[in-house]
Amino acid sequence: MKCGRCQQTDTKVIESRDVAEGEAIRRRRECIKCHYRFTTYERVEKPQLVVIKHDGTRELFNRQKILAGLYRACEKTPVTSLQLEQLVNSIEQQLYACGDAEVPSSKIGEFIMDELARLNEVAYVRFASVYRRFKDIASFEKELSQIRELKTTQKEA
Repeated sequence: MKCGRCQQTDTKVIESRDVAEGEAIRRRRECIKCHYRFTTYERVEKPQLVVIKHDGTRELFNRQKILAGLYRACEKTPVTSLQLEQLVNSIEQQLYACGDAEVPSSKIGEFIMDELARLNEVAYVRFASVYRRFKDIASFEKELSQIRELKTTQKEA
């Protein structure tokens, strides 16, 4: 594994930990030359999923694209990077469990919304405002009322 600072290939593993319910291994590494510490993730390579966009175009599934959107939605919230990694892993597992090689982007968006609603309400609203493309305050208020209903239902259960 190359060092991100000096590009040296001689690194050592300091710590390893299972993440994503055993679906990946998180490793803390240290460069032998410059002592820079960094984190890597190791996971089983699965067949590529193809995402069907709203306009009908197709592109390969990219977990980094989802993570980037989630990081934006979770700015200035207490949500950790590890929680976001676990969320994306959960979404990936759901997609592979569907058994389809091609997945509509709307399905991915709904999976993200479901997971974010449980993780952090503020991040959920931020993501929803971009994903649902609210056109006015009324549609935004409708989404907020659905969150309140869901929260009330979860408390009663």
